Amino acid sequence: MKITLLTTSDTHGFIEPTNYVDSGSDKPFGLQRDCTAINTYIQKHPDEKTIIIDNGDFLEGSPMAYYVAKMADQKDQESFISAYNQVGYQIGTIGNHEFDYGLNYLNFVMQHSNRQFVCANIVNNDNEPLLADPYTITDVAGIKVGFLGLTTTSTKKWKNVNDLNDFNLISELDACKRYIPELRKKADIVVVVYHGGFERDHTGNWNDINPGENRGYDILQHVDGIDAFISGHQHRKIASRLFNVPIIQPGSRGEFIGKISFNVSNKNHQITKSNSELISVSDSDPDDQIGQTISTLSTHLQSWLDKPLSTIKGSLMFDDPFKSRIEETAFIEFIQKIQMAKMGTDISATALYNNEAHGFENPITMRNIITNYVYPNTLVKSRITGADLRAALEVSAKYFDVKHGQVVVNEQFMFPKERFYNYDMYEGIDYTLNISKPVGSRVTELKYQGKDVVDDQILYVALNRYRASGGGHYPMFTRDKIVAASDTTISQVILEYLQKHPVVTATNNHNFKIISH
Repeated sequence: MKITLLTTSDTHGFIEPTNYVDSGSDKPFGLQRDCTAINTYIQKHPDEKTIIIDNGDFLEGSPMAYYVAKMADQKDQESFISAYNQVGYQIGTIGNHEFDYGLNYLNFVMQHSNRQFVCANIVNNDNEPLLADPYTITDVAGIKVGFLGLTTTSTKKWKNVNDLNDFNLISELDACKRYIPELRKKADIVVVVYHGGFERDHTGNWNDINPGENRGYDILQHVDGIDAFISGHQHRKIASRLFNVPIIQPGSRGEFIGKISFNVSNKNHQITKSNSELISVSDSDPDDQIGQTISTLSTHLQSWLDKPLSTIKGSLMFDDPFKSRIEETAFIEFIQKIQMAKMGTDISATALYNNEAHGFENPITMRNIITNYVYPNTLVKSRITGADLRAALEVSAKYFDVKHGQVVVNEQFMFPKERFYNYDMYEGIDYTLNISKPVGSRVTELKYQGKDVVDDQILYVALNRYRASGGGHYPMFTRDKIVAASDTTISQVILEYLQKHPVVTATNNHNFKIISH
């Protein structure tokens, strides 16, 4: 007998095949495409027994997910949940972003969802599972397949769950050691459904900037009895084996379906063969039935996206993304002002995250915000030294190179992957980067409040959490320097600022210079 697991992870509420930058719906991802791809696979493999699984982070991340949670009526909320139900999920676990809109909302969605949720390491004060059973067992033609659910323990530090009185997260490893032996006695096949990823590669080399956030390698190294491992959270595309266990991680936004298959002996129910594979959904047409289910919701959402938020005195637009990185724009200064206001600092860092960005049109709409800020990141306030600041600017300066006397983008930031997001611009300081100087000595001017910054000077800066944790090869920024944090995504921070400021003024103090002489 062949048993196949088909799984999504980190769909982040992207049901329609669009990123909402414009009103077109033709992107190679989304739950509608997932549903078609899953149904097509089942139709083409009638002899296989299939189990459909979602690995969490489905409630937050897209404009639709935000609108449903914060703005929609119950009818629109139910159509959103119904779209997920129509995929046919049988099993699901809980992602860290499921808590972004509160426990009541999560419970509402879980109650209206058809799938069986499992999560072993979210527990109450008595160390017993809090939101779902730790595991479930599915009978597939007499073969018992057990599913143990896990959530990354970083949920505790990333999201505002610390004020919940009866909410705890125990180590994923401890939960596995507690339940896997028990499940092993009851099931023929044991599958871990983990909303978390891998902290090491297959050779054992560390590849995670946030220790403790992903424990997949640790679990498979130290816990026996696992037959398959479904992962997520990192948005990676993985189909491989680790410690001879098939592993899968199907990216994000529903761009891939993760597949793990078992050949199982009908006599002794032993696995004779297993493999993992990623199935692209780019060629799958969006499911019409789901489209009909969310049609009214989609209409309401589009109206909300295009509703004017604020008008602008001046201009917050730009035409040339490269030029906007070497000469400050009013748009970047405006975003810095919002970040400083939110975190109570007078220094801020941000990036121009892609080359699709063009600033804010007049009037500003929610669609503008999403176009220019594509990552669901949050802000923190970090206590750093003058030496840290200088070192961070030197890392940013690596983004540039000089060819034929002209400043250009360093090829290392273009290939094999474009990494525009790792070049930060700053507000609240005056600085000059001379790209003709050797790497490590390109900061030729650095002033704060008109005075030269000294190494032991204490400064407070608003950063996104990714950067503040060292992400993007900024080792001077560490989590122990974070003194305050916001759990509101930056796009939402911008929205809230605009709601309080119906008229905004474009300003530009040209506080930094990028030169080549």
